[in-house]
Amino acid sequence: MLLSLMLIPLVAAALVPLVSKKQVPWVALLGTLAPMLPVGMLLASHAWFADPTNAAAPAVIRIAESHGSWFADLGIAFNLRIDGLSMSLVALTALLGPLCVLGSWTAINQHVRTFYGWLLVLQSAMYGVFCAQDLIIFYICFEFTLVPMFVLISLFGSSNRKAAAIKFFLYTFTGSVVALAGLVYVAWFHATQIAPTLNAAAFAAGSQWTFDIPTLMASAQRMPATTQAWVFAAMMIGFAVKVPLFPLHTWLPLAHTEAPTAGSVVLAGVLLKLGTYAIFTFAIPFTPLATIAHAPLIGTLAILGILVGGLICWVQTDVKKLVAYSSVAHLGFCMLGLFALNTAGLQGAVLYMINHGLSTGALFLCIGFMYERYHTRSMHEVGGLAARMPIWATFTVFFSMASVGLPGLNGFVSEFLCVMGAFQASDTYRLGAGMQGAGLGPWYAALAGVGMIIGAIYILYMVGRVVFGPLKEPPGHSDHHAPGHDTHGAPGEHALPADLTAREILALTPLAILCFVLGVYPRPLMNMVMPNVQEHVRLFEQTRATLRSDAERTRLERDREFLATPAGRTPPADASTTPAMPDTVPPAAPASSAPASSAPAMPSEARP
Repeated sequence: MLLSLMLIPLVAAALVPLVSKKQVPWVALLGTLAPMLPVGMLLASHAWFADPTNAAAPAVIRIAESHGSWFADLGIAFNLRIDGLSMSLVALTALLGPLCVLGSWTAINQHVRTFYGWLLVLQSAMYGVFCAQDLIIFYICFEFTLVPMFVLISLFGSSNRKAAAIKFFLYTFTGSVVALAGLVYVAWFHATQIAPTLNAAAFAAGSQWTFDIPTLMASAQRMPATTQAWVFAAMMIGFAVKVPLFPLHTWLPLAHTEAPTAGSVVLAGVLLKLGTYAIFTFAIPFTPLATIAHAPLIGTLAILGILVGGLICWVQTDVKKLVAYSSVAHLGFCMLGLFALNTAGLQGAVLYMINHGLSTGALFLCIGFMYERYHTRSMHEVGGLAARMPIWATFTVFFSMASVGLPGLNGFVSEFLCVMGAFQASDTYRLGAGMQGAGLGPWYAALAGVGMIIGAIYILYMVGRVVFGPLKEPPGHSDHHAPGHDTHGAPGEHALPADLTAREILALTPLAILCFVLGVYPRPLMNMVMPNVQEHVRLFEQTRATLRSDAERTRLERDREFLATPAGRTPPADASTTPAMPDTVPPAAPASSAPASSAPAMPSEARP
């Protein structure tokens, strides 16, 4: 079943060159709709209203498939699996696929086979990322997503598309190579340090290598703290570029702005989530010691992304560029929740992956529909479009409110949980405190709250200028098909009315329904991802307990060393009233008890 998710779009892509130009969009639509059947079967097998904390309840989707070994000597196997987190992202991918095809129906009229063929290949690669259980399969699919998106941006983007495509490819490819170095080191560590202790016979036979993700996770957690720090740095550099996390975000606004509408929707809806998904799946659980130690640093970068991204949005006059920069701020909230390392923060971050894909993807569709009619995105040239396009204006305002986090819509739930998770992560009222594991705290939540206010300002500013106010249209707007980079076709080939067509309304309606439903009742989705969240929370509770135990042990060893020195063994001046210090230290008190003083007792005459 999981393999069919990857094969169906590839089969459709192979059929694209064999059909006529007019049939290509229909083949692409069928190729993106067909995976909804296995996705629907997987969702139907989920116990939506079961208690996820009850171990006996079948509340989690866990399906695994094995399709043989690729390179037995290296332990590379074509194994697939899906759980609650990956299932939610697979469902998001399946939903956005046909909507991108519907949104591009009249916008793409040249090189149609190239566009829809690569869009289908991209769809298959994204399914592979979320379903892979083998590290090499994951990386192949993760990296291969660059090729279709590079083609879509460079051939079908705006006037600066070549520079945007090259920058996108170089940034993300370089980061992926750095992440690969960290992941391969984990596999080497397992093969040389862990595997010999687990199975001596297999080690002697030379088959100790494996790239099975759960196996490598267990081995990586046994690495020393210093080694974990280097591996964590490699993974975070690679995956943070994909998110993107400040200051590695500079490729995103250009790529978003120059990409065609479908490219922007896929980029915001799914491709950015490959980075957050990889951090949740690899960086955080593989290196728990380094994650705890560096969580305040990542939290600080997330806060900077929220504030800087929001302030840049405030001064934009290009509507699409404003929404592009807003993704930097929104994904800052997601990263803040991830590194809160508690239930509220992690659950909020996972919900943010889904909710951001719905609301921001829908905004890019709305902007694309506007651009098809006016061939401009500048607030200086268009405004007051509610008078001309009331249906479009209704959808735009709705999705803008969902993006800004209006209570009752999906954005509010995820933002609130991320900020609450950051607040609950620590009671330290000092920004950047606890670099050795104290976590985030109230100051991080307060600054994130400031970012939410800035987000409301720039979204309302955009809505006020583009949707409301006096009607402003560029000269010659009545010719909806003047040559433009998004039309890629002859003027007048597809006549568009002033307001949205039934096809465009059909593309936006499912997103609007989900934004409302997940804002009013997010519990089913929260239950689906809860087992993944609980696994992480248990891991970090155990890691923190180990750190506290090690700190107590280190303190006692220092006390023991001090007592062994002449200064520590010197008796008081009045030995008759003060008993001599014993040569041994009493047994260690529990970690929660107050530490015993290591100084010698004060003479009775000196006591007040």
